Amino acid sequence: MNQEVTDFIAAVKEPWQSELCAGLREVVHGAVPEVQERIQYKKPHFLKNGKYAAVISTSKDAVSFTIFNATELALPEGQFDGPPERKTLKLKKGQSFDAEQLTGLVRQASSTL
Repeated sequence: MNQEVTDFIAAVKEPWQSELCAGLREVVHGAVPEVQERIQYKKPHFLKNGKYAAVISTSKDAVSFTIFNATELALPEGQFDGPPERKTLKLKKGQSFDAEQLTGLVRQASSTL
C-alpha cells in the first residue's frame, strides 16, 4: 500500500466519501494482488504491469470508480457510464457498492494487462 494513497483517503473531507474510497481500494487489492498504487493527477491510480487498472476520484457530492480495459466486461445495467474501454461507477452519499461484483469486474478487466 502506498502512503500517498493512504494519506489521500484520510484527507477526504466527507467521512462517507473516505469510507467509500477505502472500500474501493480494498476491492482493487482483492482483485489484483500485485497492484501498484500511486497518486497521479491528484487521484489514486492503480496499475498492473505499468498499465491502468482502476482510479478513484472524488467530487463535491460523489466518489467515482473507473475500471480500465473494460471493453469485454458484462456490466450491470444502468450502473456504469463512459466509453467502452473505461467504465465509471459514480456513488453519491447513502449509496453503496457490491464489493464481490466489483472485485470480479476489476479482476476480469485487469486479467489481460
